[in-house]
Amino acid sequence: MEALRFLTGIDLDQFVWPDCPIEAWVQGISKVGETMFRLITLLLAFLITSGAYAQSEIPPDSRLKAITSTKAIKIAYRRDARPFSFVNDSNEPIGFAIDICKLVVGSIGRQLGVGDLKIDWVPATLQTRFSTVASGKADMECGSSTATLGRMKEVDFSNFYFVESTGIVVTKASNIRTFADMVGKKIAVASGTTNEQAIIAQLKQQKIEATLISVKDGTEAVAMLESGNVDGYASDKLLLVGARLTNPQALMMLPDDLSVEPYGIVLPRGDWAFRLAVNTGLAEIYRDGRIVGVFKAWFDQIGLQMSPVLRIMYGLGALSD
Repeated sequence: MEALRFLTGIDLDQFVWPDCPIEAWVQGISKVGETMFRLITLLLAFLITSGAYAQSEIPPDSRLKAITSTKAIKIAYRRDARPFSFVNDSNEPIGFAIDICKLVVGSIGRQLGVGDLKIDWVPATLQTRFSTVASGKADMECGSSTATLGRMKEVDFSNFYFVESTGIVVTKASNIRTFADMVGKKIAVASGTTNEQAIIAQLKQQKIEATLISVKDGTEAVAMLESGNVDGYASDKLLLVGARLTNPQALMMLPDDLSVEPYGIVLPRGDWAFRLAVNTGLAEIYRDGRIVGVFKAWFDQIGLQMSPVLRIMYGLGALSD
């Protein structure tokens, strides 16, 4: 689990996410870093024999039919999943996942031979992100959604583009320093999330008696933590870092990694052609090293390095054609 401890020891007050698109940040990427990354991804891609199918025949029931005819794609986004998906002062969707999806959309347009696709942005919440895609209101969701077998009964997921871990934020004054110190404490967690499942499992595994307080979303959890109504707030670590806090200097992240959260782009269930097009786009980004630029744009400023887990994941995702 050491490879997943990529946030341990960083104070929350050090993080300021930019309210601007990636174009304003991707400057001066290290050529040495790019070269090393490309060598790794090319080596792994050489070892992988499976590739993308040709898009010459689009199934009649695929979302790609409508995307081709309208030259537009509908993308669901979150307003509250900073730094992966949120809005800037101009109410425009931005974030790490948003930039990944923009690059994927560019690839899909080229694969279909229709040029640049227009993106229609569809707002979604923690509760509606999957139904928005399943119902057809959006073609994909770009946020911070963990792929699970249970969720695959409703939607599909692309290949992974990030790996997170469940963590807990507490007040420094509480003297809580590890998850084991949560005995007798109250932990706020968004209802129906993988974080909720992870906390329940860890409490049982470590035989810790604590009370889970189910909340609607992160905004409610932060309010309860800062008002003293709960002792901790559990979520994905980077979402905790990106949360809107009144007094971040008074809070700290516990060092424990309580789960593994692989993120994927949410896609309609059973649409293999669309999923293949999306995964082809991701593979291109991983192969040519553009993923390095996106990662640096959002995470260099906070000193977050690409972990070995992520490097391996991007290498394995760099599938050959």
